[in-house]
Amino acid sequence: MRRERSELVTLAVALLASLVLWNLPYVGIVLYPFKLLATWLHELSHGLIMIVTGAGFDHMIIYRDTSGLAYPSSDVGPFPSAVIAAAGYMGTPLWGGVLLVATRDGRTARIALGVLAALLVATAILVIAPSPSGDSFGPWATAAMGGVVALCAIALPARWRLLVAHFIAAQACVNALLDIRVLFRPQQVVDGILQGRSDAHSMALLTFGTTDTWAVWTWAIAWLVWSLIVLFVAFRLSASRARASAAPSAPTTV
Repeated sequence: MRRERSELVTLAVALLASLVLWNLPYVGIVLYPFKLLATWLHELSHGLIMIVTGAGFDHMIIYRDTSGLAYPSSDVGPFPSAVIAAAGYMGTPLWGGVLLVATRDGRTARIALGVLAALLVATAILVIAPSPSGDSFGPWATAAMGGVVALCAIALPARWRLLVAHFIAAQACVNALLDIRVLFRPQQVVDGILQGRSDAHSMALLTFGTTDTWAVWTWAIAWLVWSLIVLFVAFRLSASRARASAAPSAPTTV
């Protein structure tokens, strides 16, 4: 029962800390790596769906300002393009939710952190490219994050591993919520430069045939609701599993 209670405590602490920290001043430096991680998850989600839809995943770029872009190998039709556009904001909270549910103790946290570290290092080598200006920040920062995550998986005690895994998962969910706010702006900013359409603009054009504010906001709100649902379901599943595991160990009374 102690293990299940520990899981609930670390999960609650991770979620609460994530929500509180983002509302405190001068914590941007502390949370900067987690923002980069959320960007990586976002662009990786685009890339995976590019592969599934047949567009192919050419490369992605992660910038110092935590913005990013993923590039397909070829063009595809309107429906696959819409699925690709939706993948970033739908995929990031899903990654976090899966990590929350999958890490129930120190052993599973070690496995999950090891897989995450391997993905970070592999993408840093294979698919993350320097920026057009030649800045290699993206590959090096991603590889460094992979190294830190691997060190946590290997060196930390079980309870701390679980807390780190839950905190990373909670950050992915919370960052997904925070990132959606930028979709309510008229244009997106990548590497400090105003770019073309955001994911919500692309979705609005592909589904409604317009980039009017109502169409863009429809998709932004839909992704916001999706993120909240994923976070809620992941927390409920983790809590229910912990309670179910603890029940058989409770003393039986007559």
